[in-house]
Amino acid sequence: MKCEYRPKALRKIWTFYRNVAKKYKHVYDYGDMQNNIRKVILNGYNIEHSLPRRRPVVERWQKEGWHMAKADKWFYAYTIANDTIFIEDACHEQNMHA
Repeated sequence: MKCEYRPKALRKIWTFYRNVAKKYKHVYDYGDMQNNIRKVILNGYNIEHSLPRRRPVVERWQKEGWHMAKADKWFYAYTIANDTIFIEDACHEQNMHA
């Protein structure tokens, strides 16, 4: 199965780690940011394989009819069309609001 990230999901991941880099600029550098972003994106490719489908806990994800998966500290909202998983949204556990 293929995996595609929607721009909104990529923006959420990038923005989260950019904010971490701003807040912890003396101990967290650009390389750390890149590595974390890469890891989160690669984890998305495990959806429907080693990351089981869950019922969304975020109300707006429920209303959209999206599925949810969790890897490490990230939650992914996704849809499936044909042989492609579309990651519609992503949220770090610190920012999860029901």
